[in-house]
Amino acid sequence: MNPDATPAALQQQVSGSSFYAGMRVLPRAEREAMYAIYGFCRLVDDIADDQQGNAEGRMAALDAWRADLDSLYAGGPPGPAALVAEAVQRFKLDRADFEAVIDGMAMDVDRDIRWPRWAELDLYCDRVASAVGRLSVRIFGMDEAPGIELAYHLGRALQLTNILRDIDEDAGIGRVYLPLEAIEAAGIVPVEPLQVVADPRIDQACRAVAARAHEHYRAAHAVLATRPRGHLIAPRLMEAAYAKVLRRTEAIGWKPPRHRVKVSKLGLLWTVARLWLMR
Repeated sequence: MNPDATPAALQQQVSGSSFYAGMRVLPRAEREAMYAIYGFCRLVDDIADDQQGNAEGRMAALDAWRADLDSLYAGGPPGPAALVAEAVQRFKLDRADFEAVIDGMAMDVDRDIRWPRWAELDLYCDRVASAVGRLSVRIFGMDEAPGIELAYHLGRALQLTNILRDIDEDAGIGRVYLPLEAIEAAGIVPVEPLQVVADPRIDQACRAVAARAHEHYRAAHAVLATRPRGHLIAPRLMEAAYAKVLRRTEAIGWKPPRHRVKVSKLGLLWTVARLWLMR
């Protein structure tokens, strides 16, 4: 087990983020399970984003995680997967969702993703975000149907928001997650990442992606509006915080040079207080 992946260490790593603010209000068992899920995602994401390692070594590292999960679910020595062992047992987490997260990271390792078609982008979002949502809603105690629907929409909404916020950072490591259809509709012929994101017409492509994200936010909000069973303040906060990031980014626009929008700690505290009173 990674010595830096204890609940206390993970809490320190995410302190001040919208994730931390949302999870801090959960009961202890649920909170620590979410920190463990975060730790797992962070570790496999670090493998996918390791610019120093070669593709073969990074794939091998991801496959090692698959083997550790196999052992964990078979009742054997879990290796580093011990990080999520308690959460798996307590909340009956589905092994397929952990596998999906690894599959998503493998997409980044297999090749630097550049202008995927919408279908591939949607698959990527399902693996790296909605799968995490499916793990999370079990920890939140939601019933299966509304939980799966919330994970589907909120995961995609959050991931598309991250993509729109991190355009320059992603291009710097050779990736452009914006869909080919939106890029071509904006009149851009993609050749290489920095060329695409330096084109002022990228604003049009980004707005098409933002519109899709808003659809998912609306669908997620509709699920939450039915007040399903579970600890819902955490997903409500994530929805509110990230939807605000998207709206603020839209207001600025995506023509270069871009300004990366952040969520203030004071704003997060206010949102937590408001959602707590609305329970």
